[in-house]
Amino acid sequence: MTKAVKEVKPYQEEGPSKKEQVRQMFDNIAPHYDLLNKVLSAGTDKKWRKKAIAGIELPEGGKALDVATGTGDLAFEIKRQYPQADITGLDIAENMLEIAREKSVKRGHGNSIVFVAGDSENLPFESNSFDAVSVAFGVRNFGDLDQGLKEICRVLKPGGRLVVLEFTKPRIFPFKQLFGMYFKHVLPRIGSLGSGDRKAYQYLYESVQAFPDFEAFTDRLEKNGFINTTYNALSLGICAIYSADKS
Repeated sequence: MTKAVKEVKPYQEEGPSKKEQVRQMFDNIAPHYDLLNKVLSAGTDKKWRKKAIAGIELPEGGKALDVATGTGDLAFEIKRQYPQADITGLDIAENMLEIAREKSVKRGHGNSIVFVAGDSENLPFESNSFDAVSVAFGVRNFGDLDQGLKEICRVLKPGGRLVVLEFTKPRIFPFKQLFGMYFKHVLPRIGSLGSGDRKAYQYLYESVQAFPDFEAFTDRLEKNGFINTTYNALSLGICAIYSADKS
């Protein structure tokens, strides 16, 4: 039996749904999101994205969907590696999407990348629409993880690939303990200084602790219709790249 995922909300255990609180959180921190990512990861996030998209195997002129696209960095990496691709970025937070659209215009992408508001658990696309789907640091934020994965599987074409980049809990002693202390106590303070929203970065730690990572997540993928599931831990287990195919 698949273990239920503990629900962690950014702001209040009671009150609005996790989905609504996640939308509010990302709308709040949107102006500071890109800079904080670079600072908090020391620029490593760019290398992670590059490696994740290298395994997406998008056919020439294929269609890709980037779910929880945020400010669009993973969608832009798809475009860099697959210049002829038709790319859609979807996110629930409109303020993040506005930044993504501004960045897209500055980079001269024209209409080859489209950013739309939408719900990952009710994707506004027909079944079997995309050759590949990517998600970077977003599956933790799904209100219903299983429903979100089912929707991704639905919109993928048969044989299409899902690539997920997500934070994980390191397993190597003593790095596990040292990084845990940094992640729990230091990172929220830095995030608070940069964004004014300390709870957003406390939520980051708490949501990673609650998330079913490594084998538990590949099991989740298989439960929701995927095959050929694999994972590759990066940076001593800070994050992992997961890949899976639709049969």
